[in-house]
Amino acid sequence: MYFPKMNRHQMISEVSSLGTQCERSKDYIAKSSFSSPGSCWLTIMFKLLVSTFLLAFAQGIHAAPQASGGTTTDPPAGFAITSFGVNGSGCPPGSVFYLLNGENTAVTVTYSKYFAEVGPGIPISSNRKNCQLTFGISIPPGFSFGVVNADFRGYYQLDSKVTAVQDSLYYFQGNLNQATTYNTLVGPVDGADYTYRSPFNLTFTNLSPCGTDAVLNIESDLHASNADNNKGSGYIATDSTDASFVQTFNFQWQTCT
Repeated sequence: MYFPKMNRHQMISEVSSLGTQCERSKDYIAKSSFSSPGSCWLTIMFKLLVSTFLLAFAQGIHAAPQASGGTTTDPPAGFAITSFGVNGSGCPPGSVFYLLNGENTAVTVTYSKYFAEVGPGIPISSNRKNCQLTFGISIPPGFSFGVVNADFRGYYQLDSKVTAVQDSLYYFQGNLNQATTYNTLVGPVDGADYTYRSPFNLTFTNLSPCGTDAVLNIESDLHASNADNNKGSGYIATDSTDASFVQTFNFQWQTCT
């Protein structure tokens, strides 16, 4: 089935026209490829969804100039975080803070209530927690960056065969690419701090727009599971010895045109 490229007004007009045809008479249904009025309306809804996706995709592509043809470079002066937002079950308001280092090479995010746990008597809602961070950023002309890796620090305790999964992804608003990192911890672990560095994939293809304001989204997820030992318990916290879980996202800068 072919769906022509349409703007918002053309899309509404097209769907309205099909809707009128569906309602006209049974003769239209009988002469068409639709088996019933219901199937006619299902086709309209499908066309609406596809057209909406194509419209959003086109708008996203032209939302900001994309970085191209650059080489890695030292961080530029003039980079700034202009806004910060949080949303998710693992980061209630007032529990998350960030700090951009003086060299513009990394932003560190500290949590105080980000943990997941599993075990007998623990509600399923506690097995998984998530957090989305939204940074408004100002990028100097001629530069772009990607997030090359993330440093994680926290605490975990896992009975035998109980697992904890920690994953993160980032993307720039208007860019369909998502760079991801994923880590699994397996028990038994009788309570220990952890620190590790995890690289993101797609760092050099998932870059910020070139030299303009942008929005960086970072999403993370904690999940504790006792699927292989349903009597076992487990706990993973974005929580370290100083009662805070820390994630540091390290930048890779490059020139762009």
